[in-house]
Amino acid sequence: MRIPIYQVDAFTNKQFGGNPAAVCPLEQWIDDELMQKIAAENNLAETAFFVKKDSEYELRWFAPKGEIDLCGHATLATSYVIFNYIDKNASSVKFNTKSGVLEVSKDGNLLTMIFPSREAEKCEVPEALIKGLGKAPVEVYKARDYMAVFEKEEDILNLQLNMEELKKLDSVGVIVTAKGNEVDFVSRFFAPKLGVNEDPVTGSSHCTLIPYWSKILNKKELKDLQLSERKGKLYCADLGDKVRISGEVALYLEGNILV
Repeated sequence: MRIPIYQVDAFTNKQFGGNPAAVCPLEQWIDDELMQKIAAENNLAETAFFVKKDSEYELRWFAPKGEIDLCGHATLATSYVIFNYIDKNASSVKFNTKSGVLEVSKDGNLLTMIFPSREAEKCEVPEALIKGLGKAPVEVYKARDYMAVFEKEEDILNLQLNMEELKKLDSVGVIVTAKGNEVDFVSRFFAPKLGVNEDPVTGSSHCTLIPYWSKILNKKELKDLQLSERKGKLYCADLGDKVRISGEVALYLEGNILV
């Protein structure tokens, strides 16, 4: 079997920045085990697989060690592939996913996703979180992921990480965030349980970050800089029960998988 594959750097306008995702268009669904093996072989934060169904698409995302329920950067990357290779006349696309229907539109080079809001609730600080980050946060919240809020941007940059401790937590991943020096807020994201110690740029974490910072800063339009080594810029908006996340992408690779 020959499966097309594209590798796209998301939330950046140049190669080797942002967050790389693999995208695999399928004519029909293949076995879950094979998709998981392909994701592990790609060894990227996410590999997206999609199948066209009438005027919409079914979309799934696999990390190296498991399927996840929502992924922003791989959705952005998938949209780029559809707009540039599958349906060049389209200006928007809808995906049926485990997190409901997701919409993506394009305006020039900017791609915009409408995702569900995942507002977090304040919670006690788990001991494994403090040990895993090397420092106690000011406060902690939880939705799908733990979100640890720190006092300043420098705290986010200088964490002393212990991934084995973070693996003990009862969450998919850990978001860390603080008010930014030159943007509204900064963040990082860790998901060692899924084989992704640090995700370069994370769309899904912003489903929790956006409603939090919108309330704290009393503004609807927000800018975030994710402070991974590759870094990524996200243009965000709080829409109430949904959030808007926009970014650019850069194509790195196109080819075929032979399985």
